[in-house]
Amino acid sequence: MSLSREALWQQLPQTEWDIIVVGGGITGAGVAREAARTGAKVLLIEQKDYAFGTSSRSSKMVHGGLRYIAMGDIKLTWHSLVERERLLTEAPGLVDRMSYFFAHYQGGGIKNNRWAFAILLLAYDFLAGIKDRSYLNAKKFLARVPNYRATKLLGASRYTDAVTDDTRLVLRVLDEARHDGAVTLNYVKATKTLMTNNVVSGLQITDDVTGQTAELKAKVVVNATGAWVNKLRQMMTTDTVEVRPQRGSHLVVSSARLPLQDALILFHPDDKRAMFIYSWEGRTVIGTTDLDHKDNLDNEAVITADEVVYLLRAANYEFPQANLTTKDVIATWAGVRPIVTSGKGLDPSKERRDHAVWADKGVISVSGGKLTTFRQIAQDVLTAAEPWLPSIKQRDQKAAIFTNPSESLNIAPLSADQRRRFVGKYGYLAEQFLREMPANELTIIAETQTMWADIRWAFRHEQAQHLDDVMLRRTRLGLLLPEGGAAHFPTIKAIALSEGWSEAQWDVEATRYVDIWHRFYSLPVMTA
Repeated sequence: MSLSREALWQQLPQTEWDIIVVGGGITGAGVAREAARTGAKVLLIEQKDYAFGTSSRSSKMVHGGLRYIAMGDIKLTWHSLVERERLLTEAPGLVDRMSYFFAHYQGGGIKNNRWAFAILLLAYDFLAGIKDRSYLNAKKFLARVPNYRATKLLGASRYTDAVTDDTRLVLRVLDEARHDGAVTLNYVKATKTLMTNNVVSGLQITDDVTGQTAELKAKVVVNATGAWVNKLRQMMTTDTVEVRPQRGSHLVVSSARLPLQDALILFHPDDKRAMFIYSWEGRTVIGTTDLDHKDNLDNEAVITADEVVYLLRAANYEFPQANLTTKDVIATWAGVRPIVTSGKGLDPSKERRDHAVWADKGVISVSGGKLTTFRQIAQDVLTAAEPWLPSIKQRDQKAAIFTNPSESLNIAPLSADQRRRFVGKYGYLAEQFLREMPANELTIIAETQTMWADIRWAFRHEQAQHLDDVMLRRTRLGLLLPEGGAAHFPTIKAIALSEGWSEAQWDVEATRYVDIWHRFYSLPVMTA
């Protein structure tokens, strides 16, 4: 039985932690998961919600990075592909293979050359240890992707990568960490580093929910705060890490307006930058931009009017009959990627996506990297922590990340595809989920692939403190439904009240969520 927040909080100062991880995105979750399996006493804290920042606002792709080969970064590509295949094997239903297409046109130049692309794909599959590529002529491609730009179309190259729900991936990894003994708390902020003999020996923390403070002992502190990495480092050193925050923004439109079952890689007609249009959670996503993010990192990232125009321009160029306008946009999201900069003034899209690790006075800081390589990043962090924790040298670096339920698990109301997705979401907790959740709530919410029971489970077991935690991260209803899913508030309210919320709390949270959605997940003010 999981402990209440109050019980967990009382336990914190009574424990001498081996590792305190600061940051509840995919990097921090990966570190907590890999450390906990060694038997280390692990605490993870996150000042907002789990996956609040970059890890809920990525492009949802688990991929090797085809363009990294073209840039000559073979090592990063290989590591990414190895991890992609691992995740596909270990977490079906959470990480799923998808076909990607790149269309070829007459007079397209070397970037568009079929045979040059074929060599690239040959290397890509070789590094992944698979063979899953093909070529479709124009007729077959247009049958697969109706209404695509057909003038001078020769055909399209096909390869595979993978997609996921990035927040769900974080939550699943955190579940595995807790299964091995880790303690995790959201809405808890590190306010001060505690020093002994000029080495960090713990943290002072504050609970944003209750206002409580505590001083905690730790042998090692891991700073996994991504683009915010310098904030914690500057508590004990004047050194700074050269992190280049880059914003990536996306549009969500109805699959009825832009039908697609795959992912398309394309070059923007204006600046020739690579981007994607792809199917995700029953919707079609257009993204991403890649811009230096110069706004205050303490504020949520938000798409700009220029980015909306830029993304719609790309979609309408590739699908000339679509005539998409801002009226077709269901939701938006923008995330900030922490890029460890080369310092060479490169175009944002040309900066490397590798991670870096720094050790300072008992604090291991990490930034950069890809969603796909979180396990490898975690291993590098723990290697850096070995001088303070010699016992973790013995860890199995190739052990499975995920624990899955029995194949015989009975999920009668769900189709085979729904069963696969359900197990992918919850892993070893799937059986408990089915025991606890009302059978009549194992039904899908219209226009989504989310069950009503997912909402109840989020309130009961996933430390959801606010309505936006449920609507934007535990589920993705806020990204998939018009007006952030407000039409379903009566049913969601009934679930919240039955799980312990008061009428007054609901009123406050509903108002708060609507404001957040309109400010950060809908369209910005568009100028003529």
